[in-house]
Amino acid sequence: MIGRSETEVAFKNRCANAERTLASLTGYFISRISFEAFNEDDSMEITMRAGPTRPDVVISLSDLRYVAVSKPPEISGCFIDAISLTHLPVMPHPWPEEAAARVSRFNGLNELAWLRISGPAEVDVVASSVTVYTAKSDDEAEQIRTPR
Repeated sequence: MIGRSETEVAFKNRCANAERTLASLTGYFISRISFEAFNEDDSMEITMRAGPTRPDVVISLSDLRYVAVSKPPEISGCFIDAISLTHLPVMPHPWPEEAAARVSRFNGLNELAWLRISGPAEVDVVASSVTVYTAKSDDEAEQIRTPR
């Protein structure tokens, strides 16, 4: 059986690995945001593209605690100027002041992940689960050959 401290370390590591992957996405474009609320498992998926030489990336978040998306109405391309993912530990460990303004903390609240994307559009999400999926770029996929 996995103890509580082991699951906390696992989630913290997941957030750190996701943060490393996301750090390379500056210059990508948000191509789609899919949001489902008022379900047993509310979720958000953000799909990002940068063209055929770079892989598509999807950020999947679930058990949402806070969501804010804003964009100018005239926007045609939603490029990413900055992107970050911050691990928010359980109490009594401290959170950044900005995160505490988004989600009320209480004993028993699970650790969370805080995603922030900025550019012409702003995306700000706090969730209990985060997964980052990276596809192969078209160049990499071309090298895969099917057996004849």
